[in-house]
Amino acid sequence: METVLIQINNNKAYRLLEDLEDLHIIKVLKKSIQPTQKLSEKYGGKLPSDIADQLQDYVTKSRNEWNNRSI
Repeated sequence: METVLIQINNNKAYRLLEDLEDLHIIKVLKKSIQPTQKLSEKYGGKLPSDIADQLQDYVTKSRNEWNNRSI
């Protein structure tokens, strides 16, 4: 047996899958949806503060150079 992930784009398609399940041709597996974690919560505090300050200074300097460039 093989497990396949599909995307349902229409309610009729889901009803067809339920009918196939009733005929014991397939089994519909429910996917539990977990709440997504905010990136700030996931990565907060992962970078040492001194390196984070250096990175922020570099980004600020780069943005200023980009905004002040003459083309």
